[in-house]
Amino acid sequence: MKRALLGFALASALVLSSGPARAHDAYDDSQSHPLLLTSYVIYPVGFALEWLITRPIHFVASNPRLEPISGHRPHESPFGVYRPYRPEYEPD
Repeated sequence: MKRALLGFALASALVLSSGPARAHDAYDDSQSHPLLLTSYVIYPVGFALEWLITRPIHFVASNPRLEPISGHRPHESPFGVYRPYRPEYEPD
């Protein structure tokens, strides 16, 4: 009897504590395209490969001491002709 009462109390607590089920956005038929459904599986794999393989390789290859060996060249400044702000840099 105690087990049944405890089971009922636990089931009631789980049912009553849950919120309403809602989607994050509205569903339409374009979201059932087979390639889109496939991308839901492939995208996390690609994301993981980027962070676990390619970014560490770039980190090692872009080391200034290894640049002559790896052939890595620094990227252009995103600021164009302006120098990026560096707190230790004092203008003349």
